[in-house]
Amino acid sequence: MTRRMLAMAVMLAGLSATAMAQTNVESDKAAITERLQRWAAAFNARDTAGICDLFAADLAYTVPEVADGNRNRLCSHLDTLLATPGLQLHYGKPDIREIIVSGDIAIVRLAWTLTARKGAARDTGTEPGMDIFKRQPDGRWSIVRFIAFSTTPNKVLE
Repeated sequence: MTRRMLAMAVMLAGLSATAMAQTNVESDKAAITERLQRWAAAFNARDTAGICDLFAADLAYTVPEVADGNRNRLCSHLDTLLATPGLQLHYGKPDIREIIVSGDIAIVRLAWTLTARKGAARDTGTEPGMDIFKRQPDGRWSIVRFIAFSTTPNKVLE
């Protein structure tokens, strides 16, 4: 009888640990989703500090024409782009296709929709990509690596 109760207690403890781990994964996914949505809001508000806040200090990325970018290069480029006279840019909410969380690392497969306007010209394009997030010492999730591309170049930005 005692062995049976002990076995049952061990089994219940294992089930509780699994449920807690799943709860943590779901809260991590929610935190990452919120960070991405906050990034879009900062971008649309032309808040460069808010934009760059999503990226870790050791960021490395690859996009067309930039094989090995870093945080300083990205933030500088975005500052310049957002300061372009007459250029209006707007990102929709991210289309998050999947989030895989494993400990302090998360992989996010997503697509962004960017609308660009300059004068009478207007174009909307989709930018698929993959972000790798890492939980930072302060507990926040930040992008440490990403790759993004566009299947059709935005004519306004060419």
